[in-house]
Amino acid sequence: MADLTTTFCGITSPNPFWLASAPPSNSGYQVNKAFEAGWGGAVWKTIGPPVLNISNRYGSLTVDGKRLLAINNVELISDRPLDVNLKEIAEVKRNWPDRAVIVSAMVDADPKAWETIIRQIEDTGADGIELNYGCPQGMSERGMGSAVGQVPEMCELNTQWATSVASIPVIVKLTPNVTDIKASAHAALAGGADALSLINTINSITKVDLDTFSISPTIGGRGTHGGYAGPAVKPIALHMLSELMTDPTVLAAKAPISGIGGIVTWKDGAEFLLLGAASLQICTGAMHYGFRIIDDLVDGLSNWMDDKGFASIEDVRGRALSGVSTFGQLDLSYQAVARIDQDTCIGCDLCWKACEDTAHQCIDLVDASGAVVQPGYDPDVNGKAVAVGRPKPVVRESDCVGCALCANVCPVDGCISMVSIDSGRDPVTWDQLQAGNPAVTTDWEAMEAYRSDVGIDIH
Repeated sequence: MADLTTTFCGITSPNPFWLASAPPSNSGYQVNKAFEAGWGGAVWKTIGPPVLNISNRYGSLTVDGKRLLAINNVELISDRPLDVNLKEIAEVKRNWPDRAVIVSAMVDADPKAWETIIRQIEDTGADGIELNYGCPQGMSERGMGSAVGQVPEMCELNTQWATSVASIPVIVKLTPNVTDIKASAHAALAGGADALSLINTINSITKVDLDTFSISPTIGGRGTHGGYAGPAVKPIALHMLSELMTDPTVLAAKAPISGIGGIVTWKDGAEFLLLGAASLQICTGAMHYGFRIIDDLVDGLSNWMDDKGFASIEDVRGRALSGVSTFGQLDLSYQAVARIDQDTCIGCDLCWKACEDTAHQCIDLVDASGAVVQPGYDPDVNGKAVAVGRPKPVVRESDCVGCALCANVCPVDGCISMVSIDSGRDPVTWDQLQAGNPAVTTDWEAMEAYRSDVGIDIH
């Protein structure tokens, strides 16, 4: 059986699944309950200066009846007294010495404030400290949270103040509300951060009520932007993780990254590990389904690792990074075409509609006689069939550009496959083409001449 033991900055936990700093890790009662269920660690809900929270605090994204594809929160940091939090942190760590107990902190941009909170956290026996530079609402207006994380100079300075007095690992939690996540990471590392975590929540408004015209969540008839999290943010989190895990500065620092953002299933967690995450933090998944999901997370990841022959988490980490590239390094001569399995096709015609209206018009509807039915056909007009049998979608491979839209809209798994074919052209990347024939990047005639020479036909 695979060993899920995780070591992050010297902090060991029985598995990589940690509660993220959020409502699920708000109290000793909750963290104890999570550890009893089997969670490997927890990042305590952010402690810091006094706050007052509001209600309602949460909005959400629902699509086609599927709830909580994302959650939008306007909750602040912990509103429980600092001394109560510190006491409970110490008790939890004392009772669970084998679990990772990290404390998230946020204070004013002042060296004395950081020194005070760091000392207080260290006195609890906690394993590490996470600096919350990501909270995009409420605290940022007070000069904390994302107000620090969005300014590299402030990120580096505040991190220096924290690391200069800390004797336990310091993790910097990065905000995604920036144009370049690498700049934020470089600043944190320059400030002495031992590790990074990402992503924090994304600024958002998830819904406007069409009857009351109020935004959600509504607080006394008014609302504000909040932090967006949950399954819908996973692609953004994976992208930012891959950016850092392929960045020379981050790699040189050898600072591990804790992956956050939309992890609900073990498959989600495996994707983060494959892109280099060293631990996994979960919030919305636990809020939606409860702490019991840890059983599925651990069993699913363990079984998958056994199937793949991975003995440890380190065997998994970063396995997908070799395939991460820039557009300029991709092979322009690679060719794939769509093929439809007629045995599993249900005749919904979504592939045809998508291709005909919004892609490259390379799918025909063909009836039982082999005739192509014209776009806009009605299989039955006034009770009289206008086609022989129900037409089936068929790809004209000679015109297919391999965009894969049809495969993505098809509701039947595996019905439409993208199949690699020989394009007959020598491999070439955009970077190589630009270096060898720079005119193609500025002159359409030169580009058309190149296409003609190598046999590329844009229909």
